[in-house]
Amino acid sequence: MLLGAIVNAVAIVIGTTLGRCIPGIRDGTKTAILQGLSLAVVLIGLSMALADTADLLIVVVSMAIGGALGEWLGIESWLDRVGQRIESRFKTGSTGRVAQAFVTASLVFCVGSMSIVGAIQSGVQGQNNTLYVKSMLDGFTAILFASTFGPGVYLSAPVVLIYEGAIALAAHVIGAALANQAVIACLTATGGLLIVGIGLTLLGVKKIAVGNLLPAMLVAAVLKGLAPHINHALHAWWQLG
Repeated sequence: MLLGAIVNAVAIVIGTTLGRCIPGIRDGTKTAILQGLSLAVVLIGLSMALADTADLLIVVVSMAIGGALGEWLGIESWLDRVGQRIESRFKTGSTGRVAQAFVTASLVFCVGSMSIVGAIQSGVQGQNNTLYVKSMLDGFTAILFASTFGPGVYLSAPVVLIYEGAIALAAHVIGAALANQAVIACLTATGGLLIVGIGLTLLGVKKIAVGNLLPAMLVAAVLKGLAPHINHALHAWWQLG
């Protein structure tokens, strides 16, 4: 369950090392690589979302309820504010070049929905594909950061490991408490749909506030867990009627 977080951290270290050795990369090459990886994100999300077609209705309802709940909580706005505050403190402070690299890289690698969704999937299902793709994205980004900011980007690797590892461990504990493969499958399918939204955002097709949709995963797990009890109650009510 921690393998995805470990690979992500290692990818940042490798990318930073390459960034210290490789000269400037052409903009066209950067765009082509990022677009290819973004398409891979969409493909992984679709494969996960379509793996559990039996719970399609629950996924749809969960996305609607979770989106409304996330918008009410302002999750996406909170994530944006965290990034802006860190960035403003960094700009107005007297930090050096190493601190600049550390803050900037940590912010980009951690403040995002892909880290959260991927870590949850790793902890609940032991599925690391999302974090593997994120590792490729972060590794390439680390090359660019290292060539611009210097070796301070190395310091962001342990931050990513602790951040994603903690989420994965928490998700594993919750998943073990559920001990229900049907619930986990429904949760994973919902998470896959969120991954598709992340991929579309990365491609520039449409900016989707995936942060506000994160509660949909919890809603899906709850609805799937309660589904047998709801069906039993409805059946009993129908017989009494």
